[in-house]
Amino acid sequence: MSDTNAQIIYPCPFSKGYGVPASQAWQLLQVYYVFRFILASSFAVLFYFRYEPTLLGSFDGVSYGYISHSYLALTILLGVCLFWRTLSYSLLAQLLIFTDIIMLTLLMHASGGISSGIGILLAVSVAAGGLLIGGRCALVFAALASIAILTEEFYASFNHLFVKTNYTYAGMLGASYFAIALLSLVLARRSEQMLILADQQQQTIIKLEELNEYIIQHLQSGIIITDEYQSIQMANQAALRLAGLHFMPARLIGISADLLRAFQQWRVSPEHNVVMLQLAGEFEIQCRFMALPMHQHLFFMIILEDIALYNQRLQQSKLASLGRLTASIAHEIRNPLGAISHAGQLLSESPELTTQDLRLTKIIQTNSGRVNEIIEDILNLSKRTDSAREKIDLSFWIQDYLDNFYIENTLTAEAFTLSVNKMPLWAFIDPGHLKQILDNLCQNALRYGHPERGQIIISLQSTSYGPCIDVIDNGDGINPEHLKQLFEPFFTTSANGTGLGLYISRELAELNQAKLSYHLTDEHHSCFRLCLQDANLTTIEI
Repeated sequence: MSDTNAQIIYPCPFSKGYGVPASQAWQLLQVYYVFRFILASSFAVLFYFRYEPTLLGSFDGVSYGYISHSYLALTILLGVCLFWRTLSYSLLAQLLIFTDIIMLTLLMHASGGISSGIGILLAVSVAAGGLLIGGRCALVFAALASIAILTEEFYASFNHLFVKTNYTYAGMLGASYFAIALLSLVLARRSEQMLILADQQQQTIIKLEELNEYIIQHLQSGIIITDEYQSIQMANQAALRLAGLHFMPARLIGISADLLRAFQQWRVSPEHNVVMLQLAGEFEIQCRFMALPMHQHLFFMIILEDIALYNQRLQQSKLASLGRLTASIAHEIRNPLGAISHAGQLLSESPELTTQDLRLTKIIQTNSGRVNEIIEDILNLSKRTDSAREKIDLSFWIQDYLDNFYIENTLTAEAFTLSVNKMPLWAFIDPGHLKQILDNLCQNALRYGHPERGQIIISLQSTSYGPCIDVIDNGDGINPEHLKQLFEPFFTTSANGTGLGLYISRELAELNQAKLSYHLTDEHHSCFRLCLQDANLTTIEI
């Protein structure tokens, strides 16, 4: 049995043949078979139900009866082979055409020869041969039909079977067979070219649809298509993730009442097409509305974007401006600061200074060093490059990080305890930036988190947003009055700190589309949570 999705090649001993889709070829053959069955049935039935004189079987009624019944029986047999596909396509097509030529010629002879008009039916068989098989086979069928007509006329004339014979009419029929064969051959080739072109265009459309579907489904931004009745027509995976849903509901109200309210307000006031909403959890989502007018329908597109994506873009612009500013300030401050520090050091070496003067020179050197540290932190902040994010296994990476952290800070393994999920957690982040963030968090935990009360906990867990890292110390928590300023630059409650550690950590997190936040645990311990982008959610950044 032929594969209905494959390309079929019509093998013919007289031609190269050419290919058309197999499913359509079998359908055409079935259409021709229906014509053949109706024709054979008509010859058999009309012979028995004759209500007026007819040419059918007028010369030899007995032979006509046998031939018409044989024609019908052979047609039924070939129909069984066709619909069960026990024979190949080319063999069935050739058997149908060859038997048509033979049986119609015999029926024509039994009905009084060429004057009966049955010979014209051979034109249909010749045309079918050109369309179904094509190539030079169409000319072969035309030649066989012409030879059959002329042979029948010659046989009748030689044996004086009919009153008169008509070689001219027979020759005209033969010429018409060849003309029909050539025309069907041209039409078959043209239809084949159109089928090939249509198939190529269909494949192109399918590829474009698949490409569009892939792009839409893997965009970082959530896409929701809805109609004027708030019925959701399409939504991508990013929209589900940002909305905190496992499957997309049928209507907008199923996502969020706030989203539906914002959509309705936008319909009233189209100029306000951007709103900020909290669809799931604590993360803000920017919603943008856009009309998609079609010929007969009106659709709307809702674009959901995590605010972290905007923060990343703003961060890159801010870093570029900050880099130019801090480079200029650092150059202007470092030169006089170096002179002050050097003068203080030389002054402290004077033997004539009193104890009070030595204390003052020490203050000069200490504060000069602190100002220099602040300048170094600002320069490090401004010199950061764009994030080179990659997919990392957090469980493996965090263990390797702690081993190196112990060595760099001369700590024992008892200082931290690691809680790792058994399932692998894959994050998408710049490893260098992740190390710098955790360095700040772990050093702050060692400095302010009372490590003498117990181990500092580093916990990995999976959330609806993505994989998260928790750094939990034993501190009593941050004063609520200071929470709003916690991540602001130069804010610190320590006399020795610069107040840039947490600020730099959050900036690095936003640069990687991650989120750094602070909260108290159930035991009232300080916890800094870093939520990263899930690397298993392949997205396209635009």
